[in-house]
Amino acid sequence: MQTLQINGTARNDFGKKYAKAARREGMVPCVVYGGDKEETFTVSAKDLKQLIYTPNSYIVELNIDGKTQKAVMREVQFHPVREQILHIDFYRLQEGKPVAITLPVRLTGNAEGVKVGGKLALAARKLTVKGLVENMPDEITVDVTPLKVGQTIFVGDLKLDNLTFVTPATTAVCAVRVTRASRGAAQQK
Repeated sequence: MQTLQINGTARNDFGKKYAKAARREGMVPCVVYGGDKEETFTVSAKDLKQLIYTPNSYIVELNIDGKTQKAVMREVQFHPVREQILHIDFYRLQEGKPVAITLPVRLTGNAEGVKVGGKLALAARKLTVKGLVENMPDEITVDVTPLKVGQTIFVGDLKLDNLTFVTPATTAVCAVRVTRASRGAAQQK
């Protein structure tokens, strides 16, 4: 997986008052969980854009006052109107311990059903997998070449080495939908 470095400053003051003061200064309050104790810190909102506004998943190297640790982003809270980042939760990575990460889905190939007029629809843009960080790919690649009109690929149909899917097996990943053109092609045969 790709790694992204973020610098933070330890935070000793807690509560709404201090969180609002940090946000006014352009900082985002954050917490990293896992391991022996949780740690609170603030990060510049500008430094988080590459982490938040992308479909990719990253391992984050947090540098908090000179102390470096690896983590993954767990949850982001946004302001409901201004879409300002209010708070971020991270989960500290521990060696030998599995972690659940949401990975983007990328479709490859040209589906048989699309060639006869069907429409390829991506139903799940991201899927959650669980495993060791060393085994995590950057994305989940799904080959759609054998799909015919009306067929669907489900999470249960996918296989990844050394990883298990947390997303339910009955979740549809992609499908080739029936269109008027594909119906017309089927009737002419």
